[in-house]
Amino acid sequence: MPETVNNKEMIPLEHYMDAYRNTDPHQMSQKSQTAYNEDLQSFRITFLEREYDISWPEFTIKAADGISGPSPLLDTNQAKILVVRYLLEGSALPSTGKDLTYREVPWGEVYYRQFSGRCLSRMAFSYGKRIDEFRRGMKLLGAKPIPDSDAGFAITVFPGYTVKFLLWQGDEDFPPSAQILFSDNFAAAFHAEDLVVVSEVVLNALKTVLR
Repeated sequence: MPETVNNKEMIPLEHYMDAYRNTDPHQMSQKSQTAYNEDLQSFRITFLEREYDISWPEFTIKAADGISGPSPLLDTNQAKILVVRYLLEGSALPSTGKDLTYREVPWGEVYYRQFSGRCLSRMAFSYGKRIDEFRRGMKLLGAKPIPDSDAGFAITVFPGYTVKFLLWQGDEDFPPSAQILFSDNFAAAFHAEDLVVVSEVVLNALKTVLR
């Protein structure tokens, strides 16, 4: 089900929609390295392992893969804001192969408490004792299993921009714990606050597919 509309998200969404309508699509395509079809007047963008067609200037979204069911980009304003900002402001920057913790991104230390509560603690205590459910949900999202934890997955947010979700289930002596790592090109293309949103969008999508 689509999320409840509220002013906290609608006001910035409307702001970015206005900027989107008034920006040359070829300029957005070149900067973000997102394909733009002149005849169809639409972008073909990959977001969270799925392809979408996004029209310009209306910003109408259609799943290009034909898959039905829940979709963060179709259902949530958080994801729409993230994608339209990427088209307006993002750059196709390569990663060096290094991953960063949230504390290591610029201003990450300042916003770490917010990130820890909204993302790390949520992930650990939602799935630390439901690790098989976590694995099932991440696979449904198209994430790829990775080592280095009891259950770890990597998911591509935009082409070349990867987030790793690592979960430890804990034991009698230690509670469950989690870590989220970002490919190092995130630091050059996104703000620290954006990475909180990126993580929340994935965790919200995970909750949705497990319903």
